[in-house]
Amino acid sequence: MEQWYVLKVKQGYEKKVTEGLTKMNIQVYCPIVKEVRFWSDRKKTVETPLIKSYVFIKSTEANRSTAFSVHGVERYLFWLGKPAIVRNEEIEVLKDWVSNDAVEDVVYAQLQPGDRATIRRGLLKDQVAIVRHVGKTRVSLVLEDMGIVVNARLKEVV
Repeated sequence: MEQWYVLKVKQGYEKKVTEGLTKMNIQVYCPIVKEVRFWSDRKKTVETPLIKSYVFIKSTEANRSTAFSVHGVERYLFWLGKPAIVRNEEIEVLKDWVSNDAVEDVVYAQLQPGDRATIRRGLLKDQVAIVRHVGKTRVSLVLEDMGIVVNARLKEVV
């Protein structure tokens, strides 16, 4: 039976690993978001992985090891001594979230690392998150039920 597993990859290799696994006919998902980067002379919209250093693959337990033939793959993510398995519903939530640009729809008020917050709107409505880091333009949230960290751009609050 095929299930979604979480692969830890070298930092910056998410897209390369995704391409390599796709060429091997392995179903792979790397959530990509668009973000605007500013340089001193210009701004540019770039595509970056939503979850840095991780990609999801759909495989059978017996075929999991074939992923290691792709350069950049480091290891599988384990949970309680077993390979972490992500439910199909959770992958679909990520896909919907990314395709609807919901990652940008984050509003915050004086969040501090360690705070618990319940997401009130969007596709992750009612998910409980722990605030990991708050920057000037980004927030990092740990979604314990899904076993992932999400980095989101903060929306300006007027």
